[in-house]
Amino acid sequence: MTIATAAPLRPRWPGIFFNAALHVGAAFVLLPQNFSWSAVALFVGLWWVTGCLGITVAYHRLIAHRSFTVPKWLEYVLMFCGTLTAQGGVLVWVSYHRAHHRGVDSDGDPHTPVDGFWWSHMGWLMVHHPLKGKCERFIKDIIDDPVYRFCDRYFIEIQAAFGVLLYMLGGWPFVVWGVFFRLVFVTHVTCMVNSVTHTFGYRNYDSKDRSTNQWLVAALTHGEGWHNNHHGHQYSAKFGHKWWEIDAGWMVIQCLAALGLAKNVKVPRTEPQKAELQEQS
Repeated sequence: MTIATAAPLRPRWPGIFFNAALHVGAAFVLLPQNFSWSAVALFVGLWWVTGCLGITVAYHRLIAHRSFTVPKWLEYVLMFCGTLTAQGGVLVWVSYHRAHHRGVDSDGDPHTPVDGFWWSHMGWLMVHHPLKGKCERFIKDIIDDPVYRFCDRYFIEIQAAFGVLLYMLGGWPFVVWGVFFRLVFVTHVTCMVNSVTHTFGYRNYDSKDRSTNQWLVAALTHGEGWHNNHHGHQYSAKFGHKWWEIDAGWMVIQCLAALGLAKNVKVPRTEPQKAELQEQS
């Protein structure tokens, strides 16, 4: 018996309505009056700021895995970029991700495709999840931080304020492309890491789970699609291990390290099948 079938799961209506509203709003990009090249450029820029800096670099590699360290002020800035994706609060995101690694593709995994492809993609977000409230033990290092708690509690209000700012700067085209379409796009490509890269792709490591590497997901998520590499070396900041596995998130971390802002950067050892890590000074 798996998480998705362990008991009748009640729909989580606020999450369902919120995501439905985002998808309806994203559809307005199809109206000619909402198109402008400046709005498209805004979307691309915010895709990188929130998807790459926010999710790939901050939520995942910096906070969830502590693959490197940065000054606390920069950690807060990067975490705020992740908050602008509205993928739940940062505390919830990190707690579920750490739970995923603790029981990957097993009964303890919040979103394994063992429970169905749709479940792993977005279905698990639409129900009162059986693990809700049981993953807080994984975030003892951040759960009492007031900045984290604020961003976790008010991520929707922060997004609404951001939408007002974009409206003041560029009207409805900026809101449609910079909020609705961006949130839907970044959410789906992030969810593809849970669904697609545990179903389709190739493997460099025998990581004892279903994780795979998938180039399209890697391109859309700034390197997160090299997921089997990640599961083979989960505390490494570097996800692309072959020369052709382009990893934009790793490039950002390298730039931060060159500026003296990122330290204790963990990378895989040269032996390809070992999950040991070394630190780069």
